[in-house]
Amino acid sequence: MECTHLNQIRKVKPSAKGCEECLKIGSSWVHLRMCLECGHVGCCDSSLHKHATKHFHTTQHAIMRSIEPGESWGWCYVDEMEVDVV
Repeated sequence: MECTHLNQIRKVKPSAKGCEECLKIGSSWVHLRMCLECGHVGCCDSSLHKHATKHFHTTQHAIMRSIEPGESWGWCYVDEMEVDVV
């Protein structure tokens, strides 16, 4: 099986230096993820608020990637599979 949403990846820059929503409410996060369609930075599903996944549900932007140092993997929420985004 192959991801059918790779054509939605854009050249984006992180929208914040941390999870946008957590920064606004003064919360913390575990790991950061960046939407590869708009650059939104949200926290991972191990974080209390799961803002990266909430961003997908709100926008339907399918592809995100880890922006943790040393990590280069991505994830397609729609196809529920890891994608190569290097």
